[in-house]
Amino acid sequence: MNKQRNRQRNKQRTVAAMLATAIVAGVAGVGLYRAGISEGMKQMPPPGTGAMSASETDKKPLYWHDPMYPGQKFDKPGKSPFMDMQLVPVYAIGAGDEGTVTISPRLQQNLGVRTALVTEGSLSSRLSAVGNVAYNERDVALVQARSAGYVERLHVRAPLDRVKKGQALLELYIPDWIAVQEEYLTARRMQGSGIAGLADAARQRMRLAGMTEPQIRVIESTGKVHPRMTIHAPASGVVAELSAREGMTVVAGAPLYRINGLDTVWVNAEVPEAAAARVRPGAVVEARTPGLPGEVFKGRVGAILPEVDPSTRTLKARIELANPSGQMLPGMFATLTFAPAAGKEVLLVPSEAVIQTGTRSVVIVAREKGEFLPVEVKSGIEANGQTEIREGLAAGQKVVVSGQFLIDSEASLKGAIARMGGTPEPGGGKVAARPHRAEGKIERIADDEITISHGPVASLQWGPMTMGFKPPPGGLPRNVAVGDTVTFDFRQQDGNFAITAISPTAAAPAPPAAPTKPAGAPK
Repeated sequence: MNKQRNRQRNKQRTVAAMLATAIVAGVAGVGLYRAGISEGMKQMPPPGTGAMSASETDKKPLYWHDPMYPGQKFDKPGKSPFMDMQLVPVYAIGAGDEGTVTISPRLQQNLGVRTALVTEGSLSSRLSAVGNVAYNERDVALVQARSAGYVERLHVRAPLDRVKKGQALLELYIPDWIAVQEEYLTARRMQGSGIAGLADAARQRMRLAGMTEPQIRVIESTGKVHPRMTIHAPASGVVAELSAREGMTVVAGAPLYRINGLDTVWVNAEVPEAAAARVRPGAVVEARTPGLPGEVFKGRVGAILPEVDPSTRTLKARIELANPSGQMLPGMFATLTFAPAAGKEVLLVPSEAVIQTGTRSVVIVAREKGEFLPVEVKSGIEANGQTEIREGLAAGQKVVVSGQFLIDSEASLKGAIARMGGTPEPGGGKVAARPHRAEGKIERIADDEITISHGPVASLQWGPMTMGFKPPPGGLPRNVAVGDTVTFDFRQQDGNFAITAISPTAAAPAPPAAPTKPAGAPK
């Protein structure tokens, strides 16, 4: 029993020692935390002065304000009527620019602020696109039957066969040629005056029958009738279409062969709609295809087709490429590189310096003495990490390329504060502040201030708070005292809030007493 009691006592002592140690450590931690906060507050500038202000001790404050309510200005230091804190001074920050921000060199280094010069140069970049090889539709030869006849023999019998210029394609038997040829030979054999005119007329009838001059010269040289005609290829290339077959009847004008040349080919490149302005007819293009590794084909943009594909949002650029060896074939996939065109001189800034807000483009301009000013610009095209600036800047200015978002945020806040200072009237004064109404309880009455614990003020978006007000010009009514619930009107006046009217809140009427029953009335 004694051993159990000793063990229990030892356990209790151990737990008590551990609790005491934890309490001491907690108190020490709280003390260190508070000390750290105090030390940090000593090193940090007061809230609301803006980490962007430098050497403000030698400047005269323009006014004081509460950082939580920056639209309210005060003409002297003191305690904030909104929060339990001192008012913060606001200093002049440059030559009248509302959005100017001043940053000390040490703070610029801490924020990682970097600048770059606005330069002049031409903005050019290579554009890449993809496309497919196609026949050059301007290099097409069509072979037709000049007269009605019959196909007796085909020398080129299948589509996509390669042919050379002058190569025999097919033979036609043309019955109509027999009569005109015999008439011409008969006229030539006849002797006498006026016979020459008959020969010329017969020669003309052979032309009308569809015979060419070389064929007529063959008739003249041989003196024989040739009812068959051999048709030769008018150009070198590939038989794209073949409409003739041996034994078939053809009429005058019937298409027999369609021959596409391969000395030049087209590549229909798919160019993004956003890059269409950078592609111009005549631009030099280099083409590469996976089927011919290491080969580079050069050409030029022949035309920009006036149509945009609604599904891919691309337009077609027609590139004409030289293909002397005939290696590039229709249907091949090609990668195209457009050489940059020499552009005019424009203002350029790094693209990271431009802040896109969705409705405008802003650049932070670095000035002397650590001053920074947001400037709205009109930007142009972007390439190679550079952005064209069309309006808003000049060559030689410095723009911020790192940390500009912090500066722009601070500048926007200062500009908003300046704009909230009041709207001038035509006569030079300011528009009088509109009155506000609230209900609260009087906590203290002094000669120059009345402290009221009031409820929410919807017109100012205030929550419940206790603050001081200037008494009305005629003083408080006699029926108002400390502890009373009042309804009052107030307005902003010279940086303070002054009561314009105040009256006790009417008490709610008491509920009517229950009627009493006369004596002796039945229950």
